[in-house]
Amino acid sequence: MDDDTQAYILLLLSDGNLPTGSFVASAGLESYIAHGFAASIPALDSTTNFIRDSLSSYARSALPFVHDAHEAVSRLGNWEILDDYLESTLNQLKALDELYENMTLNHVTRRASKTQGVALLTLYSRGFSKPLLSQYVTQTDPSMEEQRDAVMAKLVDCFKLEIRREETPGHLPVCWAVLTAALGLSKERTRFLHLFLHARSLLSASVRLNTIGPYAAQQLLSHAVRPLVQAEATKCRDLKTGILSPSDADFNDTVDGPAVTWPLGEILAARHDLQHSRIFNS
Repeated sequence: MDDDTQAYILLLLSDGNLPTGSFVASAGLESYIAHGFAASIPALDSTTNFIRDSLSSYARSALPFVHDAHEAVSRLGNWEILDDYLESTLNQLKALDELYENMTLNHVTRRASKTQGVALLTLYSRGFSKPLLSQYVTQTDPSMEEQRDAVMAKLVDCFKLEIRREETPGHLPVCWAVLTAALGLSKERTRFLHLFLHARSLLSASVRLNTIGPYAAQQLLSHAVRPLVQAEATKCRDLKTGILSPSDADFNDTVDGPAVTWPLGEILAARHDLQHSRIFNS
C-alpha cells in the first residue's frame, strides 16, 4: 500500500467521532484523581505524569500483542488456500487473545478492553466496507483489491463470531491489530497510532474530569505527548509474545515479551468500581 493511502487511513482512524467506545474509558485516570494522587502538584504536571506512566506500561503490555496479531493477519493473503490459512490465523488470534486475558491483572481493564475490541471489529464490518455506490470508487486493480477485501472480511466475521460465542475475549490490542492489518496499515504506523490514541483518550478523559481545559489538553497533545509516544513506540518495536514462533531459541519472554511495568496503575484501575460516583467505566 502506498504512503498516500496509508496517510488517509491514519486520518480516518484518528477521527475522534469513530464509534469505538473509547470515550467511556479513562484507563484508571478517574481512580488516580479520586485517590488524591493529582492533588499535590499542578494539573498539567499530574496529567503528564499519568500519561507517561500509563503509556510506558501499556506499550510494554499491549504492543507485543499488536505486533504478533498484525503479523498473523498480514500473512493471510493467499486466496487459493484461504480455509487452511484462515483457521490457522484464527487459532493464532485466539491464542494471543487468551494470553492477553491472562496477563490483564484486573477486571476493570479487561471489561473496557473487550468492549473497545469488539467495537473495532464492528467498525471494520460496518464502517470500512465499501458502500453500495461502489461504481464511484476508483480502483487501480479491482480484482486483487476485492479478493483481499473478501479475505479480510471473512476473517473479521469469523473472529467476531468467536467472540459472540464467548470462545475468545476480543481484547483491544488484538482487535486493533486485526483492524489495521485488514486495512493495510503498516506495523510501524499501527503501533504509533495505537499509543497516540491511548494518550489522546487520557487527555479527553482529563478534560471531562475537569482537571485540565481543552486548550491545555491540546497543548499537551502537541508538545508533551509526541516525544512520549515516539519513545515508547521505538523502545517496544521489537517486542513479541512468542506465540507465532514458539521454537525461537533466541526469544526471552522476560526481556522480549509483554509485561506490566506500573503496579500502582493496576491497583488504581482495579479500585475504579469502588468509587461512590463515576463518569467512566474504567
